[in-house]
Amino acid sequence: MAKLEIQEVKQFLNGEIVEFHKKKLNRLQSIKLREVLKKKNPYLFRAKNLLVANDLIGEILDAFLYASEEKMFGDLLEHLAIFIAAKVYDGKKSAATGIDLDFNKKSVRYLVSVKSGPNWGNSSQQEKQRQNFSKAVTVLKQANKDIQVQAVLGICYGKSKDSYLHGHLRTMGQSFWYFISGNRDLYTDIIEPLGHKAKQHNEKFTEEKAKILNRFTLEFTIDFCDNGNINWKKFVEFNSGNIKD
Repeated sequence: MAKLEIQEVKQFLNGEIVEFHKKKLNRLQSIKLREVLKKKNPYLFRAKNLLVANDLIGEILDAFLYASEEKMFGDLLEHLAIFIAAKVYDGKKSAATGIDLDFNKKSVRYLVSVKSGPNWGNSSQQEKQRQNFSKAVTVLKQANKDIQVQAVLGICYGKSKDSYLHGHLRTMGQSFWYFISGNRDLYTDIIEPLGHKAKQHNEKFTEEKAKILNRFTLEFTIDFCDNGNINWKKFVEFNSGNIKD
């Protein structure tokens, strides 16, 4: 076990957070109005009684961007966990399906799947994760029947205590970051560098988002409004119509 240098973690995060904001901006600039409209639930937005096109497009755009942002930030946290475990335990990115991190600690081989938060996945996704754990453990034991293997679900935030479920360890928040680093304070140490140049990045993103929101509102008004009113029937037909005459 090697000592983790916090300055190295900060330097790594500075690069990762710049890349995260760059990807956010690229994603924003690449989307098309009709791509967004096809992927969001028109019934939900009608039920919210959204009458102003700008308000409707704003909510649809926010929902669309939030989903892609969650995925990108989850990737960042996975990269961070692998970086830390590599420094401390010579860990590496796993080649096994559904496993993010692979390292040895005190004569135990740990196979870790990293999740951003405790409310990840639906029941079928959770079952798929259990199957991935089982398969990865089986493969290792077939190669070496004496090896000690522990599957771990590592969750980046949350207060629940460590627990075992379906044979895998579930660890989250402070406990997870301590598990991969040996540093009890790491979970708070990483919060400051995550804000690296956040103000500058978010100002640029907000400016670009405003331009796109204005452009999308104009496009939507032309294509899906009649006499200033949102034509919900036309919107739903575009979003969900699939029976040909």
